[in-house]
Amino acid sequence: MSSRRLLKAGEAIREVVASSILTELRDPRVRDVTVVGVKVSPDMREAKVSVSVMGDESQQQLSLRGLQNAAGFLQSKIASRIDTRHTPRLQFVIDKGVQHSLLVGEILEKIKRERDPALDETESGAATQDDMDQAGA
Repeated sequence: MSSRRLLKAGEAIREVVASSILTELRDPRVRDVTVVGVKVSPDMREAKVSVSVMGDESQQQLSLRGLQNAAGFLQSKIASRIDTRHTPRLQFVIDKGVQHSLLVGEILEKIKRERDPALDETESGAATQDDMDQAGA
């Protein structure tokens, strides 16, 4: 199967899974979940669903278990909405991309503060005497 067809199938599966989680899934463990992407195997028998979960590690693992328990329900939604020969078996994985980007942002901000300490003071809202003199003039 061409990679273009796999990408289209993955996007269609992502849309179905995301909307089903949002509107139809009633599991209280599955909260603050965003479906980031879906990678479909070449034979369309398996799909790896990457999800991002807001919260700490225990909340992420709890949501992941809830999603794994709901895999059959979500597969039935895919089967009813997408016409394929095989309904892919869903496997859920936590996507750490958002967490990594936040961590990189914090590191960059720390480096910026270390390089220019004066920048930290002006960003924190502490105005210098020169700033006050210019504002009054």
